[in-house]
Amino acid sequence: MSQNKLQKDSNHNPRVTWEGCSVLLDINDGDRLVFARLTAASTLKIGNKNCSLQPLIGYPFGSLFQLENGTKGPCLSRVLPATEGNYLQEKVDFQIKDESKDNRALVDNNTAQSLTGEDIDEMRRQGATGDEIVEALIANSATFEKKTSFSQEKYKLKKQKKYAPRVLLRRPSARSISEAYFKKYPARIGFLRVDSLSLLLSMANVTAHSDVLVVDMVGGILTGAVAERLGGTGYVCNTYLGLDPYPMGIVRIFNFSNEICKRIVQTPLTDLRSAQNGTSVQIGSREDICNIKSQSNEEISSSNSLPHTVSMEETALSSENGMLDLITETAASPVIRACKTTKAGEKASKETINLWKENGFSSLIIAAPDLDAWSTVKELLPLLSFSAPFAIYHQYIQPLATCMHNLQLGKMAIGLQISEPWLREYQVLPSRTHPHMQMSAFGGYILSGTRICSSDQPQLK
Repeated sequence: MSQNKLQKDSNHNPRVTWEGCSVLLDINDGDRLVFARLTAASTLKIGNKNCSLQPLIGYPFGSLFQLENGTKGPCLSRVLPATEGNYLQEKVDFQIKDESKDNRALVDNNTAQSLTGEDIDEMRRQGATGDEIVEALIANSATFEKKTSFSQEKYKLKKQKKYAPRVLLRRPSARSISEAYFKKYPARIGFLRVDSLSLLLSMANVTAHSDVLVVDMVGGILTGAVAERLGGTGYVCNTYLGLDPYPMGIVRIFNFSNEICKRIVQTPLTDLRSAQNGTSVQIGSREDICNIKSQSNEEISSSNSLPHTVSMEETALSSENGMLDLITETAASPVIRACKTTKAGEKASKETINLWKENGFSSLIIAAPDLDAWSTVKELLPLLSFSAPFAIYHQYIQPLATCMHNLQLGKMAIGLQISEPWLREYQVLPSRTHPHMQMSAFGGYILSGTRICSSDQPQLK
């Protein structure tokens, strides 16, 4: 019985949610972003109401749910999207009506709405849905018909968020996770924007069957993005300087299969350099690698120089009901349990390290804001194979400029360039197309190049 259940869980459809999977819940079109793990006991707090996440199990990613009052209390029910033909017809009608409307004669004196709060409470006690309450508010508004279509849509959206909040079920991918972290806690991922992350993967030529060497000090978003692109082929080796590995808790949010998790390994730089120099390689124990706990979290919190005061209600709920936070968990036990479950970040085997010694890595990606760029590249560049590309991300340009100058003097690489990513989001509406008023104007800098053979460099055997 248990074997059949395990086989069923391993053969689940990746496009449909299953029990135990991680999801990104987009509440009210980006007003709040919550990472959650779908279980029978997991709950989500929307406003002052707690609802179970069990109804979300078994639905495809991208489904839209709405908070409603059920027989057993607040619950999430799926909302089917409207047909495209009706939506286009409504847009045409709104454009025709807008020609003779404006908002100049409207005065906000709090007398336009005749529906009181007691009336709304009575409708709720009678079992009225959120959409019915919104329609009643529109019908009892004395100024709704005098507004332009754009103002009417804003009014509907405002009331819908209050009385009928909606939850979008998003897949935790490299893009969605990066956007969620960058919106709420950009310092925890080194201010790595989604376009900078994609540019890192492209400049490092991360493709299938590649062996990518990574220095990830941005919470694991870079390691997860590389593993997602490899798709279970090749290896992503997250190396670290020192005794303890860097935290990679974000990798747990990806719904990686066991095959992909086996391709995510961690190896200290001393083991890689000793293998290159021909000395013996000592493989550490499993407990040493799974020790991603409070020590690494304290390093990140201290390096961010930001106050670590985040309300639990705003970010997420406790781990007892299956919720995952946008920040790294500070308790040691949930991190260790997740590490044992996903099996991502194990120690690389001696055979794999010897293979990298013979052939070298196919690419190198560095995102380490707390390390000196030139010192790190000087240690890691000899581990690459010749003609292998590399990409280095940093929030500031001066460390990359110094690194680029030293690489040119040492004739260690060619095709060196420093790029500044640029991303602008537009609002595209009829007669109202313009860039967003609030957007990120800075996405860091990326130094890219290709390693070459030099007489002063040690060659791989």
